[in-house]
Parts: sequence; C-alpha cells; structure tokens
Amino acid sequence: MEPRSIGGSDVPGFEELLATARYSACHLEMRDAYGVGDESDDFERWERTGERDVDPRSAYWAPWVDLIRRTRARDIRMRRARIVSEPVTPYIKYEHAGTAVNALAGESVRWLPRRRASDIALPGNDFWLFDRAMVLFNHYAGDGSWSGPQWEVRTEPAVVQLAASAFETVWERGVPHEKYTV
Repeated sequence: MEPRSIGGSDVPGFEELLATARYSACHLEMRDAYGVGDESDDFERWERTGERDVDPRSAYWAPWVDLIRRTRARDIRMRRARIVSEPVTPYIKYEHAGTAVNALAGESVRWLPRRRASDIALPGNDFWLFDRAMVLFNHYAGDGSWSGPQWEVRTEPAVVQLAASAFETVWERGVPHEKYTV
C-alpha cells in the first residue's frame, strides 16, 4: 500500500480518526524540539518569562482539552509517550511545564530518556496509533516545523505492528509524568 497523505479526498483528518477510535489512541513523540506554528507564540513567551499557559480554558488549550474530554467520555484510552534526550532541551522543558493540562484533559503521559531507548525498534517518525489498526505518521522538517505532506496514514499489518510494539515498549520503560523531572 502506498502512503496516503492527509488532504486527499479519501483520507480522514486527525479529529475524524480520533472520533472513529473504538478503544485507544496512542501518541509517540521522539523529537527534542518542535516548531509548529500554533504553539510558537506560547513557546516564545515561555522562553522570555518562564510562564507557561496552563489554563485548560485558554484559547491555546481549550480546543485540545475539549477534544480529549469528548474522546475520553467515549471510554477511549489516551496515552502519550515522549522519548527525550537528557539533559533536556528548552523545548522539552516547555512541554513538560504544560503536560499537566494534557493529564487534566484525560491523557496519560510518560517520558523515556533516549539512552534507555537504544534497543527499541522505532519508526522513523512520530505517530498516532488508533486501536492498534491504523497509524498516522507526522512529518517534520529539521527545524521541527511541519513538512509537506504533514502526515500519512498507514494500515499495513507490519507497519501497525512496528508502531504498536515501539509504543508499548516505550510506555513500559517510560517514567510517569508526575515522577519525571526536567
């Protein structure tokens, strides 16, 4: 099967994929910095002031919090795992400072130091895994900005199994957010 990129008429978007999940959505993040536009203002403010927007009702967080709460209300298990280099980058400190909002919304989050991931077979890109049946790979440029096409959806059993195995191994080794310090 050829990769299918979002934007094609037959490929659903992220929210649609999440809405069709039956029992789980897992997200694996492997970059030490992201540069996506929707968070750039908040990140720049945090770098200048050390203050992070952690108000789940703010314009920045409310859409995500609402989406996750609706998803959790359907009894969908939401997990996020992050592989990070240590000492962590400023961006990871920023992410860590806001992760309490992810948890409040209903996500479980774990952190895995990269040195503990050397023997894990990992896909080449961050991804979302839905119901152990479909993978949405995220594509980023070297600077952490979206790279076109931004993502692709894959359903081949070998690809899904690689993502599922990688996520579960990272999850098992990961440190729960409330115990991980940066």
